[in-house]
Amino acid sequence: MKRIAILTSGGDAPGMNAATRAVVRKAIYEGLEVYGINYGFLGLVNGDIHKLELGSVGDILHRGGTFLYSARYPEFATEEGQLKGIEQLKKHQIDGLVVIGGDGSYHGAEALTNRGFPTIGIPGTIDNDISGTDFTIGFDTALNTVLDALDKIRDTATSHERTFIIEVMGRDAGDIALWSGLGGGAEAIIVPEQEFNMDDIVDRLNKGRERGKKHSIIVVAEGVMSGNEFAKQLAEYGDYHARVTVLGHVQRGGSPTAFDRVLASRLGAHAVELLLENRGGLAVGIRENRIVENNIGEILKEKHVCDKQLFDLASILSI
Repeated sequence: MKRIAILTSGGDAPGMNAATRAVVRKAIYEGLEVYGINYGFLGLVNGDIHKLELGSVGDILHRGGTFLYSARYPEFATEEGQLKGIEQLKKHQIDGLVVIGGDGSYHGAEALTNRGFPTIGIPGTIDNDISGTDFTIGFDTALNTVLDALDKIRDTATSHERTFIIEVMGRDAGDIALWSGLGGGAEAIIVPEQEFNMDDIVDRLNKGRERGKKHSIIVVAEGVMSGNEFAKQLAEYGDYHARVTVLGHVQRGGSPTAFDRVLASRLGAHAVELLLENRGGLAVGIRENRIVENNIGEILKEKHVCDKQLFDLASILSI
């Protein structure tokens, strides 16, 4: 292993730059050459590859997004796309690859490994929906962004005695909704992994009104329905003075938290260590504060599971 490359793929997440920095500097420290690939797998196929030095990753630790850029490239799921990518890797004499992204990116990493090219996956997604790790890079930052917005919205909800419905990201996973709802004291949290009953939610709102509560916060994960759709359903039960806030892509931006910076640095360094051992087809992660690695194929087979105990706790504390 003399020369490795790194790319970021899929949706951007705060901390991707920190992970890239860790990969580059750890690799150079170990005597490797490092190449950056712009625009993910699309850039790989197009040969958008350039050498990275120590200074190339200076002053990026605190920056959100990804300085290597990202792009969707579904064509990489095809044999033709994968072979074109490997052709470019061989052309640049690259021996191993690090891919930072979510499950779509992991599929690409697995495909390259199956074709004989060692690839390591680093979980970079705000959704926290990757198995094999307790946390993904970007989740903590996105969570704090949502919490900050939720606290501000509660101020105006109190002033106007309204019910605010907050739609958050997460795709098919409810971790952002669950953690922000618990941390922000939401009266109800709607996630894809748990069925909800509108009658129960209305009953909770009514009981709050009966004891003098004049405002409520409901957090809805986008994987269940839109905030506007939820508001329409709620309106069928009466006038709860509901307002909808869709936080959208603001959740992806911003400077990464200390947790995400440290996590990204640890995972990036470990990815290089695995490549130095000529190991591929693995995804790094963190379990009980220990850095671990798992087979990417096995991770992709596992379905994301919501923390039921955390969900139950949120329900208890929001009575």
